Amino acid sequence: MQTFFNTVNGQPVASPSTFESKNPATGETLGLVPHSTRDQVVAALAAARAAQPAWAARPDSERKSLLLEVARVIKDQAGYLAEWVTREQGKPLGGVGPDQVPGAHFELWGCEVWTQVPASLDLPVEVAFEDDARRDEVHRKPYGVIAAIAPWNWPLLIAIWQIVPALRAGNTAVIKPSEYTSIGTLELVRLIAGVLPPGVLNTVSGGGEVGAWLVDTPEVDKILFTGSGATGARIAATAAKHLTPATMELGGNDAAIVLPDADPKAIAMGLFWGAFINMGQTCACAKRLYVPDSLHDAIVSELAQLAAAMPMGDGLQPGVAMGPMQNRMQFDKVSRLVERARADGATIVCGGEPPGGPGHFYPLTLVTGIADGAALVDEEQFGPVLPVIRYRDVEDAIANANRLDVGLGASVWSSDIEKAKAVAQRLAAGTVWINQHGMVHPMVPFGGAKGSGWGVEFGVEGLKSMTRPQVISVKKN
Repeated sequence: MQTFFNTVNGQPVASPSTFESKNPATGETLGLVPHSTRDQVVAALAAARAAQPAWAARPDSERKSLLLEVARVIKDQAGYLAEWVTREQGKPLGGVGPDQVPGAHFELWGCEVWTQVPASLDLPVEVAFEDDARRDEVHRKPYGVIAAIAPWNWPLLIAIWQIVPALRAGNTAVIKPSEYTSIGTLELVRLIAGVLPPGVLNTVSGGGEVGAWLVDTPEVDKILFTGSGATGARIAATAAKHLTPATMELGGNDAAIVLPDADPKAIAMGLFWGAFINMGQTCACAKRLYVPDSLHDAIVSELAQLAAAMPMGDGLQPGVAMGPMQNRMQFDKVSRLVERARADGATIVCGGEPPGGPGHFYPLTLVTGIADGAALVDEEQFGPVLPVIRYRDVEDAIANANRLDVGLGASVWSSDIEKAKAVAQRLAAGTVWINQHGMVHPMVPFGGAKGSGWGVEFGVEGLKSMTRPQVISVKKN
């Protein structure tokens, strides 16, 4: 069985112990992943620290050029890396066109694009103030060494979201992939580190204790974390101990509100993928659907038809639209929430009965006859289950959408854009989409409100977040 390696200072690094990475569709062991030791974490941070001054001192044009070369490597290796995503994370291979299933090939296309865009951006000197007596300029300086912890749901894409802006701004990085999806990320970094100077990009791998070692040190100048609120709270406490800045993209429980003037047939496909992309295992999926009484049955019928038409299975097989859930922990949580809803009298319109056999397969499930306060509504299920909540007054829908302590995304669905915008402006979420959900863009800032984290990613604002401002104030003669 193949053993994979970390990349530290441009070299492959083994560890004294390893753990297995498994295929969530079959249960087969895919390979052995190194379990980094505390000393190896220290060595990775030291390599990043040693490489950072020279990397930051390179002409801006050189860093741009090298990152565009990273994008080329990703494009050239997209087939190889996409297969690892499918084998290890579970999403089907899919495609990248408008009529294709958004699967592993889509994730690798996103990796390429989210590398090209930050590589093309500039952070020019800004003049904050100038008069006859003085000129005050704002320069952007890299933090230094970035510690990044990536999740298992979009293992390569979110790693790129963390890595590339950090490097573009002149930082170096050490990234720890999720223990559930390590191989694909280790291979991604191995390939792209080959076109970067040694030490600029490094990896460590292992369980939660490795992530804790990575962030619990003054040798880290900024932390990037995407994951659950509970883990984020622990990391935030550690960051506070060292006064380390952090960008935290935490969980959401996104509400989607359909207004009474919406056309069920016109919005059904957008609602479906807004809720069920990546088997619902996306922070910014629609996880609570509020529909008016007048449209409830029609919308549920449209969504149920789409769910029935989506083949589920091993994502390496042709024609598969939906794969397994990534891990047993999440599968069990979804099962528990659905069974509790069933016991409390909710209606399981479709799904709700796992097929058994190998793999973490859970059918696409629609639940009606449920209200706010139910665990399936109030907890982020992070799986292929959508509770549909009736409302009579849009004011109630807005209040319930805002009721929880999270606010990553939300959406409003309507035939009247101005009416939808008026509702959108009242929703407590970092992003509110209209007639779409979860449609992030590499030029558009993305981040959460309330318990969904702080800081932004993407675009110029995201690139700025990888820097600290330095003011140069000049007294004029």
